[in-house]
Amino acid sequence: MASNKKLLVLPGDGIGPEVMREVRRVVDWMDRRRAVGFDIEEGLVGGSAIEAEGNPCPDATVAKAKAADAVLFGSVGGPKWDSLPFEQRPELGILRLRKDLGLFANLRPALVLDPLVDASSLKADIVRGVDIMVVRESTGGIYFGEPRGIEVLANGKRRGFDTDVYHEDEIIRVARVAFDLARKRRNKVTSVEKANVMQSGRLWRAVVGAVGKAEYPDVELEHMYADNCAMQLCIKPKQFDVILGSNLFGDVLSDLAAALTGSIGMLPSATLGAIDAVTGKRHALYEPIHGSAPDIAGKGIANPCAQILSFAMLLRWSFGLEDDAKLLETAVEKVLAGGLRTADIMQTGMARVGTSVMGEAVIRELDKLAA
Repeated sequence: MASNKKLLVLPGDGIGPEVMREVRRVVDWMDRRRAVGFDIEEGLVGGSAIEAEGNPCPDATVAKAKAADAVLFGSVGGPKWDSLPFEQRPELGILRLRKDLGLFANLRPALVLDPLVDASSLKADIVRGVDIMVVRESTGGIYFGEPRGIEVLANGKRRGFDTDVYHEDEIIRVARVAFDLARKRRNKVTSVEKANVMQSGRLWRAVVGAVGKAEYPDVELEHMYADNCAMQLCIKPKQFDVILGSNLFGDVLSDLAAALTGSIGMLPSATLGAIDAVTGKRHALYEPIHGSAPDIAGKGIANPCAQILSFAMLLRWSFGLEDDAKLLETAVEKVLAGGLRTADIMQTGMARVGTSVMGEAVIRELDKLAA
């Protein structure tokens, strides 16, 4: 067996620890059955870190993340911490990790699996076969731009402000990720912005266009306003292959694309840093796109599939284990084809199960596929 992979697990808050337990079962299965092993360390982030150390992302967690080969992240936040000042909110834990590890490219697949076609709120003929990858820039833009804040004006009224700012190099590096992905898929990139009303959007369109023309002439590139893209996702989603957007627009449009699939409880994501020129490695973090769902935390009914599929993305992107990633993805799809459903994807005629039963079913399918 090759040397073990160093994996940092951050279960987080709410349903995070529950769904992460099912991933640990998959990791244990691979330790036993596949030619790969893992050295796992856990850390604190989000509300759990606030409770223990008064900080949503302690320095120790960042240090562990930098030392790991990959980070598997749960979900953070909940009403318990809503009254905290902005700079102490649990959600700042993930923002710090993205910034400190240089995780600038967020990959969010929106894939409609055949067993879940009828779970979508759109008609089956519209969503059947949808396979979209949203690439979201994740360390710049309006979420990090300065100046920002809330100020009291001379008349006593408050004014809130944020700055959407991008440097050319930030756009270039995330554009290259999108174009490289498109070359491995269906060779098309749709770059979204609001160049008609935003200066940052004008720069985004110009820079992405220049990168495409100079470095990827073989990849089809179209530019689309973000609001039109939102509409087109609901009308004709199969026209899209890779959608490239800023931090703000990528965030919004990836959630909309996720809704096409029937449940955000099914969708994973990866956030990647730059490849080190010397070692060839890159920092990377993998997480489900669903939230911490505090309303169902502790009830054992959360869908673990998005967290499990995030681990599949980890196997593919950080460790180059394409066969193992496909094996895990196939196992999840076979479980769904067999009729098992958690509450969020429940359909008439299917069998409703909880978190642990869904996780156990995935392990059973892995056993069958590996036999």
